[in-house]
Amino acid sequence: MSAVETVGIIGGGVAGLAAAILLAEEGVAVDLIDAKSDIGALGSGITLQGNALRVLHRLGVWDGVRRLGFGFDTLGLRAPDGTVLATIPDARTGGRDLPATVGMYRPDLARLLADRATGLGVKIRTGVTATALTREAELSTSDGGRARYDLVIGADGVRSWTRAALGVDLTTEPIGMGIWRAFAQRPESVIQTDLTYGGEAYIAGYCPTGEETLYAYLVEDAQDRSGLSPDERLSTMRALAENYHGPWDDIRANLVDPSRVNYTWFEHHLLDGPWHRGSVVLIGDAVHCCPPTLAQGAAQALEDALVLAELLTTRDAVDEDLWAEFSARRLPRVRAVVEGSVQLCRWLMAGERGDTAGLMGRIAAVVSEAP
Repeated sequence: MSAVETVGIIGGGVAGLAAAILLAEEGVAVDLIDAKSDIGALGSGITLQGNALRVLHRLGVWDGVRRLGFGFDTLGLRAPDGTVLATIPDARTGGRDLPATVGMYRPDLARLLADRATGLGVKIRTGVTATALTREAELSTSDGGRARYDLVIGADGVRSWTRAALGVDLTTEPIGMGIWRAFAQRPESVIQTDLTYGGEAYIAGYCPTGEETLYAYLVEDAQDRSGLSPDERLSTMRALAENYHGPWDDIRANLVDPSRVNYTWFEHHLLDGPWHRGSVVLIGDAVHCCPPTLAQGAAQALEDALVLAELLTTRDAVDEDLWAEFSARRLPRVRAVVEGSVQLCRWLMAGERGDTAGLMGRIAAVVSEAP
């Protein structure tokens, strides 16, 4: 029993690829397009908490994630001078059989998911964009393709073309923070995520992404950094990192490649209402995005795909009952994550600590439950 036989997916990020895998496993014919020429070409590190790992296990890629990533079960808090303030057991929100957290190289995760999808018969076309879309799920593409599907899924990110094509009004708002990220060699001193709140940056942190790699990040007031050359970006991040010690002294010595440094602003939005229009539905960053302060962006996108695919392959029809259940299962959960991550940013910007431990505990309780 399945409500759909053919599905088109716009976007090859974690949400789109996860949906493709889960639908293809149930015999649905899936076409996926992505504007990038290589799905696995871009990105640095990604932090995957237990609820994300739970979905990745269901997708059949856990062995690859475990092999390529770096798992750990504790979170460290440090002072700017490197002093350890606390080492906290992290919640295993994905269950006892999975670590609390895995850090990994984002392109590696993309390739694992893409290989799994193609192995199940998903037709992936890269370097292809959508050019026209109707609410009846008629999709035209830049390579001359045109098809009518039972459903189209828009999983094409924060600046979603699909969302705009549907006329969905959603404003993405800046938080007022910018984040420097760098991908580099992992020193032996880094075995978990350690966070420093305060000092010259709002947050200084790092996450191991493999036996030899990590990504490090520094959060500052949002600034226009677009005019900096790659070398200037590297020197700016290194200068900010000079204010942090302990493992940061080892990390800073490894920040040598300008091409591995990037800068973005924290943003947020949430579509507080139905995520579908006719026979087209939006998931992932297209309908909810948040600052990475709770490391839940990819996890929530994966959960969107899991719940959507479950409903589509266990119901007889794509009807209002299906969409009502999808909204009931996803919207409150996503709202808690978006609002929690934004609240943490606001506390930091106001120079307040707030009930950070309580907030994180509430979010952990939410994501420990099945989506």
